[in-house]
Amino acid sequence: MGHTLRYTVNCSLLFTELPLLRRPAAARAAGFDAVEFWWPFDRPVPDDAEVAEFTAAIEDAGVRLTGLNFFAGDMPAGDRGVLSSPVRAAEFRANIDVVVEIGRRLGTTGFNALYGLREAGVPAADSDAVALESITAAAKAVAAIGGTVLVEPVSGAPGYPLRTAADALRVVHAAHAAGADNVAVLADFYHLAVNGDDVAAVVEEHAAEFGHIQIADHPGRGEPGTGTLPLPELLAAAQRRGYTGRVGLEYRPTVPTTESLAWLER
Repeated sequence: MGHTLRYTVNCSLLFTELPLLRRPAAARAAGFDAVEFWWPFDRPVPDDAEVAEFTAAIEDAGVRLTGLNFFAGDMPAGDRGVLSSPVRAAEFRANIDVVVEIGRRLGTTGFNALYGLREAGVPAADSDAVALESITAAAKAVAAIGGTVLVEPVSGAPGYPLRTAADALRVVHAAHAAGADNVAVLADFYHLAVNGDDVAAVVEEHAAEFGHIQIADHPGRGEPGTGTLPLPELLAAAQRRGYTGRVGLEYRPTVPTTESLAWLER
């Protein structure tokens, strides 16, 4: 593949043929030792029993949870984060302690904080100020467990304010200026490509600043080989330019998940 980076499986998009709590074991059976998830609960502060079931599923599978999203609202209904909302930022703040506890139990170090859509009647400057406060609070909390807050450009959500690597880097640099050094870009090559970034140039210029990489092919968001993105070359370039972390497989399989992994053998 031209690189030696290790993979982690996003079980919010892969192995969806199975109930959520059975997916970590399926990833282990497929040969992976690490998984990541979007926020797996329907509210920012789930019951202790629900958290215990989730962490047990990870531990029993014998995999590490390398990445976890903060609560991002009702994603199926169109939400893409709550941290920049003056009305909903309290939900994000309430979620932080739960995220940190899960991370502490499972050794998780990457925490994706989706920025949130712009809201009618709310000045962009006000939303950005709330977002910075929320991000720095989250960064301070996850620093206690060696964690990093990840800021991700996203496609497919009209009005989402972070679309390019430059957009995300502005937020990251603002967080650093506010004293939160453990904030970094999540570079999802699919989202960057959809939004018109020159992915190869972004990798060449900023790979050493990436906190995490996720991949899916473009167009279509399927497994590598179903589109035209030169993913092996991009990952090799990222490693040459200083990226040493995991690579999240965050694609929508075009065939059953286990079949979609044939590209790894190739």
